[in-house]
Amino acid sequence: MVDAPLASRMRPRSFDEFVGQQHLLGPGKALTNLTESGHLPSIVLWGPAGTGKTTLAHLLADKVGAQLIQLSAVSSGVADARKVLDGAKGGPGLFRTVLFVDEVHRWSKTQQDVLLPGVEDGTVTLIGATTENPYFSLNTPLLSRSILLRLEPLDPDALRALLRRALDDDVRGLGSLGLSASDEALDHLVEVSGGDARIALTGLEAAALATAGEGTEIGLDTVADAVQKSAIVYDRQGDAHYDVMSAFVKSIRGSDPDATLFWLARMFEAGEDPRYIARRMVVHASEDIGLADSRALLVAVAAAQAVEHVGMPEVRLNLAHAALYLARAPKSNSVIAGINAAVEDARSADPVPLHLRDAHYKGAEQLGHGEGYKYPHDYPGHRTEQSYRPARFEDRRYYEPGGEGDETPERDPDATTSTAASSKKGSAG
Repeated sequence: MVDAPLASRMRPRSFDEFVGQQHLLGPGKALTNLTESGHLPSIVLWGPAGTGKTTLAHLLADKVGAQLIQLSAVSSGVADARKVLDGAKGGPGLFRTVLFVDEVHRWSKTQQDVLLPGVEDGTVTLIGATTENPYFSLNTPLLSRSILLRLEPLDPDALRALLRRALDDDVRGLGSLGLSASDEALDHLVEVSGGDARIALTGLEAAALATAGEGTEIGLDTVADAVQKSAIVYDRQGDAHYDVMSAFVKSIRGSDPDATLFWLARMFEAGEDPRYIARRMVVHASEDIGLADSRALLVAVAAAQAVEHVGMPEVRLNLAHAALYLARAPKSNSVIAGINAAVEDARSADPVPLHLRDAHYKGAEQLGHGEGYKYPHDYPGHRTEQSYRPARFEDRRYYEPGGEGDETPERDPDATTSTAASSKKGSAG
């Protein structure tokens, strides 16, 4: 244990030592109620790395007097899970065996199926840990048989408490080194850890080893050298992937170029696929800007083409160029509002009016196809009044100009002051 990393040595041995997650462990909260009742159902712990999922699994099993068997979905498979299920002694209501599967999302949904019988009949209590959104990565039947608990990144106060405890602990921590740390050094560790206790403790240990023998206080410069770089909390297959893209899209929609660049840079630093970024910009050029500035679509498509021809890191310039154009462009959601409204009516089975039907084939005239159709080019202005929809939808209006950019009355002769369609919501981003 002496040679184990600091983060491992400082793992809480009781709920009293556990820091953070007060939304689960406070008075009357979910985990507190479970531990007090002595009943442990199957649980899925969902949250970023370093937030205490593994620790909670061990503490919960210990609280109910169960044997905990731990598997990692990275290095184990279905055969290992079956072996645990076959050897489990517990029956319904006894919960003597807790199977903890770390990174359970790494198993395919078919592989996860092997756990269902044991969970259903109470042979084992499953505690699954995942950093990915379980609604995307876990088997629905398995998820429906478990309580889903969301863990949050540790807040700054919790991280500082953890770091100070590690500095002071003579047995498991760094207390024997006789070191202190400046407030600035601790603040930097908190900032770069991104709410991950493991990163914070690892950085502290590295800085402490660099300071030992050279001084008694761990300073900001030593911590900065030890950590080198801020931790980007981001998983290209996980929840943060969608959250950061959502923030990026909403910044474009909100016409905030600085926020747009911030979230774009976050994705670059996290290694996001530039093709995915480009695809989302192509979509939102029509969803959030549309006819207010149709050039936005051309710019976004050009950026997507640049990704295929240029590649990283230079293509960052093309993507930033396009993102800034979208953020600065006038906004209109008339495209998505219009097509969404039209789709609802288009689902009907109303036949095409006779005068609009194809009249070019032999026999169409006898069927009345095309009869009464007015050819617009035969009329002044190449326009004429006639019905172009089934009769019951004739008065429905789908396209409502947004009133900005090229959709203003001065630029668009069909623009009106109506905002009925533009008030409808588009996608959530």
